[in-house]
Amino acid sequence: MIKKTISIDMDGVLADIQRHYLSHYFEETGIRINENDIVGLKEADCLPDQTAVLRYLHTPGFFRSIPVAQDAQDVVKELQNYYEIFVVSAAMEFPNSLLEKREWLQEYFPFISWKNIVFCGNKGIIDTDFLIDDHLKNLDSFSGKGLMFNTFHNVNEHRFERLKNWTDAHRFFVADLQNKMFN
Repeated sequence: MIKKTISIDMDGVLADIQRHYLSHYFEETGIRINENDIVGLKEADCLPDQTAVLRYLHTPGFFRSIPVAQDAQDVVKELQNYYEIFVVSAAMEFPNSLLEKREWLQEYFPFISWKNIVFCGNKGIIDTDFLIDDHLKNLDSFSGKGLMFNTFHNVNEHRFERLKNWTDAHRFFVADLQNKMFN
């Protein structure tokens, strides 16, 4: 039986970029920003210092130290039993991110083969059954079923089915498997 395929974004999906931005900002300024205060803001505008996000994205070590999203490891590992999983990241814009993201994946998702990791500039080239992503631009160019992973900057987007967290993603794919079995 051929497995369906799932592409999964890294930053904002597998990795908790929101928490990382806020902790970096606190370390840099001593100012603590509540997660609720940035809900609905664009990613580039989520911090009072409008240069901070771009500066962090160009800081060596930033991508290597992003915390893993809650439940991501367990859910992805389980989904691998039923789907072929690919990690897809538009990593070309930030050159530091290539090696750092690869090392991060080796540490937190060692069960994903290097053959299933795609670093690209445009996710429109990805041809899988599903794409889990937090950015509308990536879902818009995707030809399969796009699933919007909930995060602070996309709460006002409503064009794609939304996964609130990894528990919700697990429920979605269990239902997909059940539909497949009964159809």
